[in-house]
Parts: sequence; structure tokens; C-alpha cells
Amino acid sequence: MAATLSLSLSLDPQTHHHHRFFFPKHHTRHFAYSLPNFHIYPSQSFKISSSTPSHSHSSTTSPPPPPPISSLYLDDPFRTGRFLTNDELDRLRFLESFVYSEDLKSGSMWVRVMRPDETDTTVALLAESFAESMMLPPGYAGLLRFLIKKYLLERRTLMPHMATLLGFYRENAPNQGEQQEQQVKFAGTVEVCFDQRGANTSMPSPLPPRNSPYICNMAVHKSLRRRGLGWHLLKASEELISQMSSSREVYLHCRMIDEAPFSMYEKANYKVVKTDSILVLLMLQRRKHLMCKKLPLSNMPSETDLSGSDE
Repeated sequence: MAATLSLSLSLDPQTHHHHRFFFPKHHTRHFAYSLPNFHIYPSQSFKISSSTPSHSHSSTTSPPPPPPISSLYLDDPFRTGRFLTNDELDRLRFLESFVYSEDLKSGSMWVRVMRPDETDTTVALLAESFAESMMLPPGYAGLLRFLIKKYLLERRTLMPHMATLLGFYRENAPNQGEQQEQQVKFAGTVEVCFDQRGANTSMPSPLPPRNSPYICNMAVHKSLRRRGLGWHLLKASEELISQMSSSREVYLHCRMIDEAPFSMYEKANYKVVKTDSILVLLMLQRRKHLMCKKLPLSNMPSETDLSGSDE
């Protein structure tokens, strides 16, 4: 699936906005490793599970647990000295526990939050997808990677009000009875904003509400497209939003020329709420749709379930 990207490289501090957040009662920690050359530990199997039972799957063994994402975030050398409240630390711990997983016809996929040591791998994929989308000449590759890395590092300082998700894919063995483990590949990425404090200061037009969740910068590795992985990056984003934000309205942009992503968003029940004026062509921009979906309330736990959320 071709990427529909909306990177914003103007990264001023965000204004504060209060939301009420809901969390599952129990958290489970999951593994995470750096991913050079889009592969991780091909000879190992692992256990993966979701934050909701409907997407929970597992295999045989589990690798050693990683450091908690809250510890990784606090030790991140690129992080600013912003004070984190207890509520924000609880949300970081929840982001650590979040894993969306799904068995597909061709293999299995799962999605979790990006770790600090996976930034360069994510930059490479976004730069490749952005250059393809904008038809940029190869000479701009270095500058593009620099700008995207700067963007990702500065966006990380806004966690837990936003998150960059990574998708991983493992193809089924060619023969049904074959025991050989298939390689786990880095498949794609997507960015999710949960509230106004996680929103970009320079949003693309048409402008979405700043206090509503927003999905952007989705990209799937070229060699793994047309397998439904973009669909599950979208579903993982929605699932995480349903747990991290009290707002049910989710927004995203789609360029008018991107027919395949537009069809996917329509299939996922996103509706066009506004479209760019033709005048944006004078600024050498592509016309875009602003699309919106209202998430169901079924995944929201009751207030009585929140009492043990940080136990």
C-alpha cells in the first residue's frame, strides 16, 4: 500500500488540554528488539497477545522481557526535561503493554509502540515512502532522512499524548508441515495522536479538530504491500485510541489521488467531512480529503474497573 503521509516539520510546544482516560485493569508486558535490516531474531518464536481478547494469539516460546517502555522513555537522551505527572506515567506503562495481533492467511502480524532504538529503521521506511509519494529525486534522500528523524525525536517528547506504532509480520512456512521458523520483518508504521497536547502545531488542510484523535504517516514496506497489513495498522490505531482517549471521533487525511488508501478508509467506515479547495494546487499541494469515523463505545471499561488500573 502506498503511503499517505502528512509529516509536519514545524514542532512548537503544544498547548495543554485535559481529557479523561480509561485503561484496562491488567497490563501484560511484551518483548521489543531493535530491527536492523527489517529483521529480528528469525530463529526464535515468541508469544504475542493483544490488549483485547478479540485479537489475542500466541505461539510456543517467549524471549526475555525488555526494559519497560516507561524506563526507556525516561532514560531517552533525546527527551526534554518536561515534568511527567503520575497519570502520564500510568499512560506510558499502558503503552508498554499494548500489542495488537492478528493471524492472516499468509502469516501473522502484530503492532506495538516504537522503541527508542528503532528510530533509524522507522526513518528509513518513512523516507522511502515519502520520496515515492512525492516523486522526489534521489538527491534529496539524505535531507529527507535528517528531517524525518528530527521530527520523530521531537514527537517522542510528547508521549504519552501521541505514539508511533510499528507493525511486524511473519510469513507462514511454505509447507504446512514444515517446522522451520520464518523471519520476522518490520512491516510498517503509523502515528497516532490522542489529544490536543499530542497534536501537531502545523496540521495539513483541511484542519481536523485539535482535541480529537488523529491518525497519520502510515507506511507499509514496499515488499509487503497487498497483504492487508495497512488495514491492521489502521485497526491497531483505532484500538489504541479507544483505550487512550475519551473522544470517539477519529480523523485522518487522504489525498484525492490515492485511490487504494481511500477505498480502505471507506471500507473501515471513515466518511469524508471536508475536501481541500482547488486553490491548494496554486501552493503546489495535492488536494486532500479530511475523513472521520466514530469509534464504538464497546471497548471502554466502566469506572469500577479503573480502581486497580495501576496495580
